[in-house]
Amino acid sequence: MRYLLIAVLSILLVACAVAQDDYPFVIEAVAEFEEPWALAFLPDGRLLVTEKEGRLFVVTQNGEKSDAVPGVPDVDYGGQGGLGDVALHPDFADNGVIYLSYAEAGQDNTRGAVVARAQLTLGADGASISATQVIWRQVPKVTGRGHYGHRLLFSADRYLFVSSGERQKFDPAQDLQSNLGKILRLNPDGSIPDDNPFASQGGVASEIWSLGHRNPLGIAFDADGQLWSVEMGPRGGDELNRIIRGENYGYPLVSNGRHYSGKDIPDHDTRPDLEAPTVWWTPVISPGGFMIYSGDLFSNWKGDGFIAGLSSEALLRIEFNGENAREAERFDMGRRMRAVVQGPAGAIWLLEDGKDGRLLKLVPR
Repeated sequence: MRYLLIAVLSILLVACAVAQDDYPFVIEAVAEFEEPWALAFLPDGRLLVTEKEGRLFVVTQNGEKSDAVPGVPDVDYGGQGGLGDVALHPDFADNGVIYLSYAEAGQDNTRGAVVARAQLTLGADGASISATQVIWRQVPKVTGRGHYGHRLLFSADRYLFVSSGERQKFDPAQDLQSNLGKILRLNPDGSIPDDNPFASQGGVASEIWSLGHRNPLGIAFDADGQLWSVEMGPRGGDELNRIIRGENYGYPLVSNGRHYSGKDIPDHDTRPDLEAPTVWWTPVISPGGFMIYSGDLFSNWKGDGFIAGLSSEALLRIEFNGENAREAERFDMGRRMRAVVQGPAGAIWLLEDGKDGRLLKLVPR
């Protein structure tokens, strides 16, 4: 039996290698991490990479890693929680400000995601963090360690967008007094823009840009400034959504999946008053990250979206046509993929999920 298993695995590895030989890119392994979660490029071409257990590294494009950056806040590590995303202030080159999202413990075994801004001081071999200030928290903190979301993204007009999962609690996604299951829009200092759709209601509602989300793990703007989001559905029904100011995307009232208990959820077409996904997937792809490509290195892909797939162990290419979209291509990567970004020279960079997760660089073949 052991030799049969080895033979089967060998055949699968050969098949995977043959398939990847047909891909229009070459995969270069650059560095290795323990449960990496996010990456962002610095102006000098180096990268910031987060590990879920609470470490941040400065990494060169040749794979040279700094020591763990001191000053990272304590995180509540476990389940889907820990240190999450990292983003640079639009004026980072002048002010050195970065943003980190992470899970924070509360009272009575509760926890929630927070976003902090901090000063990053760079050196030749590494960096340090100081002047950390929390500017946003999930409300309320709840039990469990799932569905934090907490992806970070700045718009061209310098607003900070934050994705917030519904923490596997369902109903908060429809509650305007909670920021769970929402996409939020903030000023860079964490204050609330006056023109947010629910700003007149004050409190948590004033943060909300859109609602009715489950676990949005990727947000990106296209060339026209349209925001898109990918989110995990329940048992089936992963979604790509075109995000519209103030709109409700239906969860948990509707979904093209069903609850893990087996209980049915009405499909989106039963509630035309709620926003339906532009693309949905059953079987699921388990999106971990998302970006829309704007570079010239892969010129045929300019304007296309790319989804890092977890359970699908794939990189998915999305073609857009105005308000419509479709999955155009799927590349088997052989590992769970957590994040995908575009590098400064146009290469596509990915992080594998889990222990020994690699930083990968894709360049044209």
